[in-house]
Amino acid sequence: MSDDQDGRRTVIELVERADSAMLTTMTADGDHVSRPMAVQEAEFDGDLWFFTYDDSAKATQIAQHPKVNVAIANEKKSEWVSIAGSAEVVHDRAKAEELWAKPLEAWFPDGLDTDGLALIKVHADSAEYWDAATSKVRQLIGMARAIRNDDPDEFPAENRTVDL
Repeated sequence: MSDDQDGRRTVIELVERADSAMLTTMTADGDHVSRPMAVQEAEFDGDLWFFTYDDSAKATQIAQHPKVNVAIANEKKSEWVSIAGSAEVVHDRAKAEELWAKPLEAWFPDGLDTDGLALIKVHADSAEYWDAATSKVRQLIGMARAIRNDDPDEFPAENRTVDL
């Protein structure tokens, strides 16, 4: 398998194990705004999906500036992914049914029949990931080695940028 394929496979695995996400959009004034979003239980194929209201600030911002970033983390495993791509607001009942999960009712009380329910589809262009050793002891030893040798590459983590 090529390095590109290995990198893509790693990104897919990291996204599928993620437990939190932050979606960053741009306001009309050019400011960046991030907010937590629920990671949907779907196989990552280069697209990320989130639920929203079609009149939300993020939906308006995406319509004006579709370039977004999604930061994804799995703190327990010391894994992070930053995904750059383009977003769009989508009204697709079948896709919403496929992605729906009961906990979403906290934000959308009428479930799939909530007025203004929409999806945000993020098509990933590239990703940068950091995958550190899960052992805290290995991380501390690696950090000490990196400091002692003045070489950040001594820290036991993989960091790559991948075109998707």
